[in-house]
Amino acid sequence: MSLIVADGVSKQYMTGEMTLQALTDVGFVVEPGTFSAFIGPSGSGKSTLLNLVGCLDKPTSGRLAVAGTDVSQLRGPAAAAFRGRHLGFVFQDFNLIPALTAGENVEYPLLLVQHVPEHERKRRVAALLEAVGVADQRDKFPDQLSGGQKQRVAVARALVTSPKLVLADEPTANLDHASAFAVIETMRRMKDEFGTSFVFSTHDTKVVDQVEVLYTLEDGRLISVEDRRAGAAS
Repeated sequence: MSLIVADGVSKQYMTGEMTLQALTDVGFVVEPGTFSAFIGPSGSGKSTLLNLVGCLDKPTSGRLAVAGTDVSQLRGPAAAAFRGRHLGFVFQDFNLIPALTAGENVEYPLLLVQHVPEHERKRRVAALLEAVGVADQRDKFPDQLSGGQKQRVAVARALVTSPKLVLADEPTANLDHASAFAVIETMRRMKDEFGTSFVFSTHDTKVVDQVEVLYTLEDGRLISVEDRRAGAAS
């Protein structure tokens, strides 16, 4: 079963008396276990599309299914519950909670949405911090970490609920060159190890060079799909 299926998805916003057409009749499919990206210039609709997939917003029209669920029909608590079960998020500005340590930040989704027993929480947190290479930073607060370390903690937090899909909105934008490469490599390793799909919204050529499938947006329309996987149809 396809992980994401978009069919005729459009999104409009009202700004005063004007209507802004953010997306127009977008259709695509994302298969499980892929490393994909929405790319395009600012204002092309890629972040809007990522928000729709993440149940953070709803399309104006069309159908959008994620993990077999029509998320365009989800509202309020149902949308939050779906995100907690199926999705992880990595943001440009990390979105770590300043008052929590790195380990507590990773643990937080398990307390918030999945009510996992303490011994299992501790096991998952330790394993993921080790996997992303920041186990030695577990007891530090976000303001004691470098940008690259913060983003690795954010990747661990996104993965701790064992989601089918991680959505990453410009995850390397605030990182230096070396840190960006390290974070991308960490995410690729996590995809291979856990089978988690990653979908990016990005301008960063370092990300674009590494992804397997590129969905290019322009003026709110999907204008091309490039599948780089071996054996993919041209």
